[in-house]
Amino acid sequence: MRNVFIIAKRELAAYFGTGLAYVFAVIFVALTGAFAFFIGNFFGREQADLLSFFQYHTWLYLLLVPAVAMRLWAEERKAGTIELLMTLPVTTGEAIIGKFLAAWAFIGFALVLTFPMWITVNYLGEPDNGVILTSYIGSFLMAGAFLAIGSCISALTKNQVIAFIVASTICFLLVMSGTDLVLNFFRSWAPQIIVDAVASLSFLTHFNEIMRGVISLASVFFYISLIAFFLFANAIVVDQRKAA
Repeated sequence: MRNVFIIAKRELAAYFGTGLAYVFAVIFVALTGAFAFFIGNFFGREQADLLSFFQYHTWLYLLLVPAVAMRLWAEERKAGTIELLMTLPVTTGEAIIGKFLAAWAFIGFALVLTFPMWITVNYLGEPDNGVILTSYIGSFLMAGAFLAIGSCISALTKNQVIAFIVASTICFLLVMSGTDLVLNFFRSWAPQIIVDAVASLSFLTHFNEIMRGVISLASVFFYISLIAFFLFANAIVVDQRKAA
């Protein structure tokens, strides 16, 4: 854990040292606020909740999280520093987890900065703060799943743009699998068990459930298993690159 902490600290310092953290945080806070107030009609709904705030997180993460993840390994490979990193007395798993936790904490930092929305809705009414808290937890877990996918893809290429496009595409497919557009296609020929399986792969299906204040074991397992699977795949890719 000490090595993981050292690597995570190094990565976080890089984020804040280049100013990337502040730029990302400003963009994220500005977009979540703009979507909630203008597109989500925050005041016009006349309801004391943050549904109009959280319902756009999935779509924002679809672009913003791969933008963070694309540099995790692609930049190391392009600069040639991945060889130096792998010669340090750390395992591949420690390096991957350290980088991932730093980026996840970085995204969590941006998410925490949206707390004025929570204060605002409590000032204007009497919201169910339990639902809001679970929505924040769900949003953070969802961001972690997006990030793990992006980290794995970043290890496959030196080109950050390619890493961003491929990661965004995979995440988009996992988001859209729970929409009626996709499910209706399967309903026309597939048995219900297949339709349910496709829907269960969607970020939207699980996050919409969490936004209702229900953190089910299935939703938590979905996000955690995605994170674990793609970090494991990340380790395999890095080990293959190191062996080559």
